[in-house]
Amino acid sequence: LKTATMTWPAFWDAVTSPRVLASYRLSFGAALLAALINAGLGLLVAWVLVRYSFPFKRVIDAFVDLPFALPTAVAGIALAAVYSKNGWIGRYLEPLGVKAAFSELGVLIALTFIGLPFVVRTVQPVLEDLEAEVEEAAVSLGASRWQTVRRVILPELWPSLLTGFALAFARAV
Repeated sequence: LKTATMTWPAFWDAVTSPRVLASYRLSFGAALLAALINAGLGLLVAWVLVRYSFPFKRVIDAFVDLPFALPTAVAGIALAAVYSKNGWIGRYLEPLGVKAAFSELGVLIALTFIGLPFVVRTVQPVLEDLEAEVEEAAVSLGASRWQTVRRVILPELWPSLLTGFALAFARAV
C-alpha cells in the first residue's frame, strides 16, 4: 500500500538504497552459496545413505529430516545457541577469531541446515533406482572412476540434483 502512494523516483530510491542493496546481496548471495553447498553435501549424504551400510544408518537417515520437523524460528534459536561464543561449537570457534552466531557465516550455516534435506530427499530415490550393474558395465568396458561418474552417474542424477538445488535455494530465499 505504501508503494502505491510513492512516485516512481521515490520508489526507485527506496529499493536501491545502500542498506536495501546490502540486504539483497546477503539474502540472495547467502541463499545461492548455501544451495551450492547443499548440492554437493546433499549428493554426498545421499550417496553414503544409499550405497553403504553402517551402524545407526537409519538414525542418520531420520536426522536428515530434522530441519523439516523444526519450525524455522526454533532452528534459528538452536543454531544461535550452538554457535554462540558459549555454545557447543562456538566456544571452539571464538578463540580462532571465527564468529559464527549473529553474522553472515551464521546466516550461511542456518540456510545450509534448512536446505540440506531438499537435496538429499530428491537425489536419494534416483540413486536407489540407479542399478549398480550399470556402473559395473562402464568399468568393464574400460571407463575410469571419473568417467563412470561423469558419463553414467551424473547424467542420471542431474535432474534430481538440479531440483534439489532449486528447492534449497527457494527455501533459503
